[in-house]
Amino acid sequence: MQQAVRKYLSALEAGDVEKAASLFVPGGWVRSPFLGQLPVRDFVSKVAGSSRGAKLTVHDVLVSAEGHLRAVAYYLYDWTLKDGSNVSFECADVFNFDGSTGRIESIVLVYDTQPVRGVVANKYP
Repeated sequence: MQQAVRKYLSALEAGDVEKAASLFVPGGWVRSPFLGQLPVRDFVSKVAGSSRGAKLTVHDVLVSAEGHLRAVAYYLYDWTLKDGSNVSFECADVFNFDGSTGRIESIVLVYDTQPVRGVVANKYP
């Protein structure tokens, strides 16, 4: 699970839609505070389309101690948008995995939107 999480974050950082999608089950999705719930391809495409670049600094990847097929990635997202504005924020994304394939089923993004709302709002294509 930890490797899949790190591969996904690397693909997100690079804006690589196909690499990100290959880590998911068919129908896999991402739920974002700004974009709502989207299929993974749509989510990564929207983020990449609004970005000039990003740097994700992973602090930790934590696997469920309760035996669930779940991991949490805690990281710093340093993001430069297409218009040149910059924003940095801490994330704790919850990854849920499929037991039969080991692939990602879903990700729920968890972060405080208040510090980034003015910079990011309405800048997705």
